[in-house]
Amino acid sequence: MNELTLFVKYTAKPGMRERFVRTLVEKGIVTAIRNEAGCICYDYYFSAQDENVVLLVEKWESAEHQRVHMTQPHMAEVKTVKEQFVADTAFGDAALR
Repeated sequence: MNELTLFVKYTAKPGMRERFVRTLVEKGIVTAIRNEAGCICYDYYFSAQDENVVLLVEKWESAEHQRVHMTQPHMAEVKTVKEQFVADTAFGDAALR
């Protein structure tokens, strides 16, 4: 299988970046995702240049593991949290090796 690394850039609504990530952590969503089969890495990073930007780096054992991840029930809750705190989302894959 080929590992899959994805970068997801979230632009939070003004002043909502920390609340976005904190809400995901407090609801147990981040822990649930990290415990999914095939999850190697699932980490958020705050931009030093833009107070509204947060980067998610996720690494999966395979594209299939990531596809299954997107169907998990807690991903509906992620969507709800994003609607509350996030203005824009941009996706990119770094490596498919």
